[in-house]
This record gives sequence, C-alpha cells and structure tokens, in this order.
Amino acid sequence: MKIICIGRNYTEHIKELANERPTEPVLFLKPDTAVLLKNQPFFIPDFSNDVHFEVEVLVKISKVGKYIDKKFAHKYYNEIGLGIDFTARDLQQKLKQKGLPWEKAKAFDGAAMIGKWLPKSDFESVDAINFQLERNGNLVQQGNTSHMLWKIDELIEYVSKYFTLKIGDIIFTGTPSGVAKVEANDELRGLIENIEMFKLTIK
Repeated sequence: MKIICIGRNYTEHIKELANERPTEPVLFLKPDTAVLLKNQPFFIPDFSNDVHFEVEVLVKISKVGKYIDKKFAHKYYNEIGLGIDFTARDLQQKLKQKGLPWEKAKAFDGAAMIGKWLPKSDFESVDAINFQLERNGNLVQQGNTSHMLWKIDELIEYVSKYFTLKIGDIIFTGTPSGVAKVEANDELRGLIENIEMFKLTIK
C-alpha cells in the first residue's frame, strides 16, 4: 500500500505559505510506515520544533489502474475519508531551500493520520464535500472539495500516469488554509459534513 499526497491544491493554502501556484499537481509519497496506528496519539518527533497539522480529504483506491482517463476515474474508488498530513515545517523549509526532497519532513513515522471511511454513495458529488478540523473545540481549518485546483477524478488521471494505482492505495488530496503548529495535549477532531471522522490527541 502506498500513500500519494497532493501538495498545493487549494489557492488559499498556497498563499498562506507564500508558495508559487503550480501549473500541474505537486506529488509526493508517504510509505506505509507513516500511517499512525489506530487509536494511538500522535507524538511530536524530537527532530522538529514546528510540526503542522494539514487536514485533507482522502480517497481509497478500489481497483488496479494505470493511465486512467478522467471520465472513468470514478470507477476506481468507493470510499471517501479524512486524515491529517503531519508536516515538520521547519525541516521542510530547510530541505526546500536546498532543493532537496521533502520526505524527511512529510513521510516520517506517524505522519499520515487516517480516519474512518464513508461510502462515496453518501455524497451527492465528491466535488462538493465540506470538511473541517477543530483543535481543542475551536475551528482551525475548513474547506470544500469544490475549491480544489484539481478535482478528485483529475488527480486520479494525473497520478495514474506515473504510478500504477493498486487496491488499498490512498490519495491525500491537499489541504485548505489554516495549517498551524501542533502543541502537546492538543485535541484534534476532523469532520466531513458534520460527521466525526477522527479524534486525536497530541503528545
């Protein structure tokens, strides 16, 4: 199982980090060891003083595919989820300045929090899903998949040009604005359309 992540897919998040707007999707991978074990807290790693939360809508691949046309992409997933792409921002900035890959900042153990899954059929359109993240009861991130630069089916088409998609692979589709540093004892809660998808404690 692999985790394919999309960077810079929401305009406001691009602005908040002062990044350049991409002309095509930004891709990076996380290994399966990045998945945070179920019902476990997230432990802030000792190599970073600035780990950020980034809430993202997730897509679980249900069928093997390569070079998938956008118009057929909907046949390759049945479930929608919510998760967090934890990012060691201080380390990422150093790596970016040197033109180096981001994996140490994005793919470390526990850096992919995956909540529960909902059937795709629950949604009128996967291109109009409301989602949000609360920290200690306060709203910190909210988004709607209609604001993605590249929508879910477009991402599947693009990703499958480079990587064969296999059953169980997960696509993290990008984060809206509002990312911020986590602190020990934070309580994070993610929701899709007001349905709780995960609760998580930071240690």
